[in-house]
Amino acid sequence: MTKNWLDTKEYPFQSNYFEINGQKLHYIDEGKGETILFIHGTPSWSFDFRNSIKALQDQYRCIAIDHIGFGLSDKPEVYDYSTQNHSATLEKFTLDKKLENITLVVHDFGGPIGLNFAMRYPDKIKKLVILNSWLWSSQTDPDFIKLSKILKSPLLPFLYRYLNFSPKFILPKSFGDHKLSRHLLKQYTKPFANKTQRNGALAFAKSLLNDQNWFEELWNKRKTISAKPTLFIWGMKDPVIKSKYLEKFESGFTNSKTIRLETCGHFPQEEQAEETIIALQIFFKEKE
Repeated sequence: MTKNWLDTKEYPFQSNYFEINGQKLHYIDEGKGETILFIHGTPSWSFDFRNSIKALQDQYRCIAIDHIGFGLSDKPEVYDYSTQNHSATLEKFTLDKKLENITLVVHDFGGPIGLNFAMRYPDKIKKLVILNSWLWSSQTDPDFIKLSKILKSPLLPFLYRYLNFSPKFILPKSFGDHKLSRHLLKQYTKPFANKTQRNGALAFAKSLLNDQNWFEELWNKRKTISAKPTLFIWGMKDPVIKSKYLEKFESGFTNSKTIRLETCGHFPQEEQAEETIIALQIFFKEKE
Protein backbone atom coordinates (compact mmCIF):
# COMPACT_ATOMS: atom_id res chain seq x y z
CA MET A 1 0.00 0.00 0.00
CA THR A 2 1.45 3.35 -1.07
CA LYS A 3 1.75 5.93 1.67
CA ASN A 4 -0.16 9.11 0.79
CA TRP A 5 2.87 11.26 1.70
CA LEU A 6 5.29 9.35 -0.55
CA ASP A 7 6.45 11.21 -3.66
CA THR A 8 6.42 8.41 -6.22
CA LYS A 9 7.98 10.65 -8.87
CA GLU A 10 11.04 11.09 -6.67
CA TYR A 11 10.90 7.45 -5.57
CA PRO A 12 9.36 5.52 -8.51
CA PHE A 13 10.28 2.03 -7.33
CA GLN A 14 8.45 -1.23 -6.79
CA SER A 15 8.21 -2.13 -3.09
CA ASN A 16 9.31 -5.59 -1.91
CA TYR A 17 9.19 -7.10 1.56
CA PHE A 18 11.36 -9.58 3.41
CA GLU A 19 9.91 -11.29 6.50
CA ILE A 20 12.27 -11.34 9.47
CA ASN A 21 11.68 -11.68 13.22
CA GLY A 22 7.95 -11.43 12.59
CA GLN A 23 8.35 -8.08 10.82
CA LYS A 24 8.36 -6.88 7.22
CA LEU A 25 11.60 -5.34 5.99
CA HIS A 26 11.01 -3.14 2.95
CA TYR A 27 13.50 -3.13 0.09
CA ILE A 28 13.78 -2.12 -3.53
CA ASP A 29 15.41 -4.27 -6.21
CA GLU A 30 15.79 -2.43 -9.52
CA GLY A 31 17.68 -3.22 -12.72
CA LYS A 32 19.92 -6.09 -13.80
CA GLY A 33 23.65 -6.70 -13.80
CA GLU A 34 26.24 -6.77 -11.04
CA THR A 35 24.77 -6.14 -7.61
CA ILE A 36 25.05 -2.83 -5.78
CA LEU A 37 23.70 -3.04 -2.23
CA PHE A 38 22.89 0.28 -0.51
CA ILE A 39 22.79 0.50 3.31
CA HIS A 40 21.41 3.67 4.87
CA GLY A 41 21.97 5.24 8.27
CA THR A 42 19.80 7.34 10.59
CA PRO A 43 17.25 8.89 10.38
CA SER A 44 17.06 8.08 6.69
CA TRP A 45 15.96 5.19 4.48
CA SER A 46 16.43 3.93 0.94
CA PHE A 47 14.93 7.22 -0.30
CA ASP A 48 18.27 8.98 0.15
CA PHE A 49 19.87 6.70 -2.47
CA ARG A 50 17.04 7.18 -4.99
CA ASN A 51 18.98 9.46 -7.35
CA SER A 52 21.94 7.08 -7.49
CA ILE A 53 19.64 4.11 -8.12
CA LYS A 54 17.72 5.88 -10.91
CA ALA A 55 21.02 6.68 -12.63
CA LEU A 56 22.56 3.22 -12.18
CA GLN A 57 19.66 0.79 -12.68
CA ASP A 58 20.13 0.61 -16.45
CA GLN A 59 23.49 -1.11 -15.96
CA TYR A 60 23.38 -2.64 -12.47
CA ARG A 61 21.09 -4.47 -10.11
CA CYS A 62 20.45 -1.91 -7.35
CA ILE A 63 19.15 -3.21 -4.03
CA ALA A 64 18.42 -0.91 -1.08
CA ILE A 65 16.89 -1.98 2.21
CA ASP A 66 15.06 0.00 4.89
CA HIS A 67 16.18 -1.15 8.34
CA ILE A 68 13.32 -2.29 10.57
CA GLY A 69 12.03 0.90 12.21
CA PHE A 70 12.78 3.07 9.16
CA GLY A 71 11.31 4.07 5.82
CA LEU A 72 8.61 1.72 4.58
CA SER A 73 9.62 -1.17 6.86
CA ASP A 74 7.60 -2.16 9.93
CA LYS A 75 8.20 -0.05 13.04
CA PRO A 76 7.17 -2.10 16.08
CA GLU A 77 7.20 -0.18 19.35
CA VAL A 78 9.07 -3.03 21.06
CA TYR A 79 11.93 -4.60 19.08
CA ASP A 80 15.66 -5.28 19.19
CA TYR A 81 16.78 -2.13 17.37
CA SER A 82 20.44 -2.63 18.24
CA THR A 83 23.00 -1.86 15.56
CA GLN A 84 24.27 -5.43 15.87
CA ASN A 85 20.81 -6.81 15.17
CA HIS A 86 20.42 -4.59 12.10
CA SER A 87 23.69 -6.10 10.84
CA ALA A 88 22.42 -9.63 11.57
CA THR A 89 19.25 -8.78 9.61
CA LEU A 90 21.31 -7.56 6.66
CA GLU A 91 23.29 -10.81 6.80
CA LYS A 92 20.13 -12.94 6.75
CA PHE A 93 18.68 -10.87 3.91
CA THR A 94 21.83 -11.12 1.79
CA LEU A 95 22.27 -14.86 2.35
CA ASP A 96 18.59 -15.54 1.65
CA LYS A 97 18.79 -13.59 -1.62
CA LYS A 98 22.04 -15.41 -2.50
CA LEU A 99 23.76 -12.14 -3.39
CA GLU A 100 27.36 -12.46 -4.64
CA ASN A 101 30.02 -10.18 -6.11
CA ILE A 102 28.48 -7.26 -4.23
CA THR A 103 29.52 -3.64 -4.37
CA LEU A 104 28.49 -2.39 -0.94
CA VAL A 105 27.53 1.28 -0.55
CA VAL A 106 27.28 2.40 3.09
CA HIS A 107 26.49 5.70 4.80
CA ASP A 108 26.42 6.81 8.44
CA PHE A 109 25.29 3.86 10.64
CA GLY A 110 25.19 1.82 7.44
CA GLY A 111 28.99 1.76 7.83
CA PRO A 112 29.26 -0.44 10.92
CA ILE A 113 26.12 -2.36 9.90
CA GLY A 114 27.29 -3.12 6.36
CA LEU A 115 31.03 -3.42 6.94
CA ASN A 116 30.48 -5.89 9.78
CA PHE A 117 28.62 -8.07 7.27
CA ALA A 118 31.41 -7.54 4.71
CA MET A 119 34.08 -8.64 7.20
CA ARG A 120 32.10 -11.79 7.97
CA TYR A 121 31.67 -12.62 4.26
CA PRO A 122 34.58 -10.97 2.43
CA ASP A 123 34.30 -13.42 -0.49
CA LYS A 124 30.91 -11.93 -1.33
CA ILE A 125 32.27 -8.38 -1.57
CA LYS A 126 33.77 -6.98 -4.78
CA LYS A 127 34.07 -3.28 -3.94
CA LEU A 128 33.20 -0.83 -1.16
CA VAL A 129 31.81 2.69 -1.27
CA ILE A 130 31.83 4.58 2.04
CA LEU A 131 30.07 7.92 2.54
CA ASN A 132 30.50 9.93 5.79
CA SER A 133 30.67 7.07 8.28
CA TRP A 134 32.95 5.51 10.91
CA LEU A 135 34.25 2.11 12.08
CA TRP A 136 36.00 2.59 15.44
CA SER A 137 35.54 3.94 18.95
CA SER A 138 35.23 7.71 19.33
CA GLN A 139 35.37 7.59 23.13
CA THR A 140 38.49 9.73 23.38
CA ASP A 141 37.42 12.22 20.70
CA PRO A 142 36.70 15.66 22.27
CA ASP A 143 33.74 16.23 19.91
CA PHE A 144 32.25 12.89 20.91
CA ILE A 145 32.76 13.59 24.61
CA LYS A 146 30.68 16.77 24.19
CA LEU A 147 28.05 14.90 22.18
CA SER A 148 27.83 12.11 24.77
CA LYS A 149 26.59 14.60 27.38
CA ILE A 150 23.61 15.34 25.12
CA LEU A 151 23.08 11.64 24.41
CA LYS A 152 22.94 10.94 28.17
CA SER A 153 20.27 13.59 28.76
CA PRO A 154 16.97 12.24 30.14
CA LEU A 155 15.29 14.64 27.71
CA LEU A 156 16.58 12.77 24.66
CA PRO A 157 13.88 10.03 24.54
CA PHE A 158 11.21 12.75 24.85
CA LEU A 159 12.71 14.77 22.01
CA TYR A 160 13.00 11.74 19.75
CA ARG A 161 9.59 10.23 20.48
CA TYR A 162 7.40 13.32 20.83
CA LEU A 163 9.11 15.90 18.59
CA ASN A 164 10.52 13.54 15.93
CA PHE A 165 13.78 15.31 16.68
CA SER A 166 16.19 13.32 14.54
CA PRO A 167 14.63 13.82 11.07
CA LYS A 168 12.96 17.16 11.81
CA PHE A 169 15.92 18.98 13.33
CA ILE A 170 19.18 17.01 13.26
CA LEU A 171 18.95 15.89 9.61
CA PRO A 172 18.50 19.36 8.00
CA LYS A 173 21.19 20.83 10.28
CA SER A 174 23.68 18.27 8.96
CA PHE A 175 23.63 19.66 5.42
CA GLY A 176 26.34 21.92 4.01
CA ASP A 177 25.75 24.73 1.50
CA HIS A 178 22.93 22.96 -0.36
CA LYS A 179 19.92 22.94 1.95
CA LEU A 180 17.14 20.36 1.91
CA SER A 181 13.79 21.59 0.60
CA ARG A 182 10.70 21.34 2.78
CA HIS A 183 9.15 18.91 0.34
CA LEU A 184 12.12 16.55 0.49
CA LEU A 185 12.40 16.91 4.26
CA LYS A 186 8.84 15.59 4.48
CA GLN A 187 10.02 12.35 2.85
CA TYR A 188 12.31 11.87 5.86
CA THR A 189 9.94 12.97 8.64
CA LYS A 190 6.73 11.26 7.51
CA PRO A 191 7.95 7.65 7.86
CA PHE A 192 8.01 8.26 11.64
CA ALA A 193 4.25 8.84 11.93
CA ASN A 194 3.90 8.83 15.71
CA LYS A 195 5.81 8.33 18.96
CA THR A 196 5.46 4.53 18.87
CA GLN A 197 7.29 4.43 15.50
CA ARG A 198 10.36 6.42 16.55
CA ASN A 199 12.23 3.91 18.69
CA GLY A 200 14.48 2.81 15.82
CA ALA A 201 15.97 6.29 15.51
CA LEU A 202 16.27 6.61 19.29
CA ALA A 203 18.10 3.27 19.44
CA PHE A 204 20.76 4.54 17.04
CA ALA A 205 21.35 7.53 19.32
CA LYS A 206 21.75 5.12 22.24
CA SER A 207 24.09 2.98 20.15
CA LEU A 208 26.52 5.89 20.00
CA LEU A 209 26.73 5.69 23.79
CA ASN A 210 26.68 1.93 24.24
CA ASP A 211 28.49 0.41 21.25
CA GLN A 212 31.83 2.22 21.10
CA ASN A 213 33.73 -0.93 22.11
CA TRP A 214 31.98 -2.89 19.36
CA PHE A 215 32.89 -0.23 16.78
CA GLU A 216 36.52 -0.52 17.88
CA GLU A 217 36.38 -4.32 17.52
CA LEU A 218 35.20 -3.85 13.93
CA TRP A 219 38.13 -1.55 13.16
CA ASN A 220 40.54 -4.13 14.55
CA LYS A 221 39.00 -6.82 12.28
CA ARG A 222 39.07 -4.76 9.08
CA LYS A 223 41.96 -6.68 7.46
CA THR A 224 39.62 -9.08 5.66
CA ILE A 225 38.30 -6.17 3.56
CA SER A 226 40.95 -3.46 3.89
CA ALA A 227 42.51 -4.23 0.48
CA LYS A 228 39.20 -4.28 -1.43
CA PRO A 229 38.84 -1.51 -4.02
CA THR A 230 37.26 1.26 -1.95
CA LEU A 231 35.80 4.65 -2.84
CA PHE A 232 35.26 7.32 -0.21
CA ILE A 233 32.74 10.03 -1.10
CA TRP A 234 32.93 12.59 1.66
CA GLY A 235 30.99 15.73 2.46
CA MET A 236 33.68 17.95 3.97
CA LYS A 237 31.20 20.26 5.73
CA ASP A 238 29.69 17.46 7.81
CA PRO A 239 29.29 19.04 11.28
CA VAL A 240 29.69 15.72 13.13
CA ILE A 241 31.59 13.18 11.01
CA LYS A 242 34.48 15.44 10.12
CA SER A 243 37.49 15.10 7.84
CA LYS A 244 39.55 13.35 10.55
CA TYR A 245 37.19 10.38 10.17
CA LEU A 246 37.97 10.26 6.47
CA GLU A 247 41.71 10.40 7.18
CA LYS A 248 41.44 7.46 9.57
CA PHE A 249 39.48 5.44 7.02
CA GLU A 250 42.10 6.20 4.34
CA SER A 251 44.86 5.02 6.69
CA GLY A 252 43.14 1.66 7.18
CA PHE A 253 41.91 0.91 3.65
CA THR A 254 44.98 0.64 1.45
CA ASN A 255 43.35 0.31 -1.99
CA SER A 256 41.21 3.42 -1.85
CA LYS A 257 40.47 6.66 -3.65
CA THR A 258 38.60 9.67 -2.34
CA ILE A 259 36.17 12.22 -3.71
CA ARG A 260 36.01 15.24 -1.39
CA LEU A 261 32.90 17.40 -1.76
CA GLU A 262 34.05 20.66 -0.19
CA THR A 263 30.64 22.38 0.20
CA CYS A 264 28.68 19.24 1.13
CA GLY A 265 27.51 18.12 4.55
CA HIS A 266 26.61 14.70 5.91
CA PHE A 267 24.44 13.38 3.02
CA PRO A 268 26.45 13.51 -0.25
CA GLN A 269 23.97 11.20 -2.02
CA GLU A 270 21.15 13.67 -1.30
CA GLU A 271 22.93 17.01 -1.17
CA GLN A 272 25.23 16.61 -4.18
CA ALA A 273 23.53 13.78 -6.03
CA GLU A 274 25.06 14.47 -9.45
CA GLU A 275 28.64 14.55 -8.20
CA THR A 276 28.00 11.37 -6.22
CA ILE A 277 26.52 9.59 -9.25
CA ILE A 278 29.47 10.52 -11.49
CA ALA A 279 31.93 9.27 -8.86
CA LEU A 280 30.03 5.99 -8.54
CA GLN A 281 29.81 5.44 -12.31
CA ILE A 282 33.54 5.97 -12.80
CA PHE A 283 34.44 3.73 -9.86
CA PHE A 284 32.14 0.88 -10.90
CA LYS A 285 33.58 0.81 -14.42
CA GLU A 286 37.20 0.64 -13.26
CA LYS A 287 38.90 -2.73 -13.46
CA GLU A 288 40.12 -4.11 -10.15
